[in-house]
Amino acid sequence: MFVNRLSELDLLEKRFVSGKAEFFVLYGRRRVGKTELLARFCEGKRAVFFVSDLGSEISLRTTLSSAINAIIFGPGQIVDAVYSSWEALFQALGQAAQKERLVVVLDEFPYMVTAHPPLASILQKSWDQTLKNSQIMLILCGSYIGMMEETVLGYQAPLYGRRTAQYLLEPLQFKDARLFYPSFPNEDQIRAYAVYGGTPAYLHTIDPNKTLKENIQDNILTRGSYLYDEVRFILQQELREPRNYFAILQANAAGKTRLNEIKLATGIDGATAYIDTLQQLHLIERLVPVTETQPQKSRRGIYRLKDNYLRFWFRYVHPNRSQLERGGTYPILENQVLPEIDHFSSLAFEEICQQYFWQNGLLEKLSFRPENIGRWWNAKEEIDLVVVGEKDAILVECKWSNQPVGTNILADLERKASAVQQELGVHDPDSPLN
Repeated sequence: MFVNRLSELDLLEKRFVSGKAEFFVLYGRRRVGKTELLARFCEGKRAVFFVSDLGSEISLRTTLSSAINAIIFGPGQIVDAVYSSWEALFQALGQAAQKERLVVVLDEFPYMVTAHPPLASILQKSWDQTLKNSQIMLILCGSYIGMMEETVLGYQAPLYGRRTAQYLLEPLQFKDARLFYPSFPNEDQIRAYAVYGGTPAYLHTIDPNKTLKENIQDNILTRGSYLYDEVRFILQQELREPRNYFAILQANAAGKTRLNEIKLATGIDGATAYIDTLQQLHLIERLVPVTETQPQKSRRGIYRLKDNYLRFWFRYVHPNRSQLERGGTYPILENQVLPEIDHFSSLAFEEICQQYFWQNGLLEKLSFRPENIGRWWNAKEEIDLVVVGEKDAILVECKWSNQPVGTNILADLERKASAVQQELGVHDPDSPLN
């Protein structure tokens, strides 16, 4: 099932018809759908699609040689020749793309660099001398976000300055994620997004013929199911020493959002360095009040897991592994997950509301175009969302509750407005702050 990604496909198509050599970098977390997106884009096109693995340099060069030969000599032709070097291989690609557009996808590019560290420099030289003067559309794709940025996008990276476009592929938003479980009641669609997030690979595990409760029991909490150990596998692949990272992520999932709280909960003195790495991997994000004009210098910053499924896994799977390993799925589901599911879902509901205001604001369905949207708080007060425009703002409380919301919520929001006005630099009581 391929859902949405229309803007990403449109971006790729525009580069495809540009009439010049293109060097496109696509990166993002694992399981987010990068390979599926590129496979869909390459349909019906003259393309070399190579997915790297953890093989040796010679095995990768041999496999890629076969893919190139199939393009040069035609499918079905038996050509076992292996290019003697990466320089020769890139030269062959350049020749194959002299008169006709050729898409070349090097998926999991960091694996290739690991197998042959000089590869990035070799590719840079080949691009400068040959490829940039051809009709090639070269796409480098990778899941190791930090390494992709270091190897391709960073200022000191060998390939810095060669790319013609780059794109960080993010998980699906709620409006697209819910298409994976359209049979769920609306309330369970919200809860499902809170549990699974927007990662396509995780959403594919949902059986729409089962209830959300049954899906959580069978596909997450049951030993041997795909998602039961997924987070552990991902982090062990991404991180060399995962123990301290696990501790930080679990503390954050349990509500320890400030740096000092995380340090106290984990006992890790060098927690800042670990958190920085987790931010580079887009596993944790740092949030500041939406009114901050210098976010990086703000002392009010808090940390939060970026992915909903990571939050769920660290909240309910990781700390209960001893019971789950012994078949304690049902007690964990009934005694911990279900009683807390609505409280757990409230943060995701705020995220969905934020997505709603961005979508409608950019479509000009609000009274003004938003410049920023986010939470606001100070030492005493907090507001779930503030939609900030050039001259206007909307204050929003997002209540995920089965109880009616009273006018006291509105009165409380009006009371807090003055503090937001002050931080936005609005001092006129008759200002258009909504």
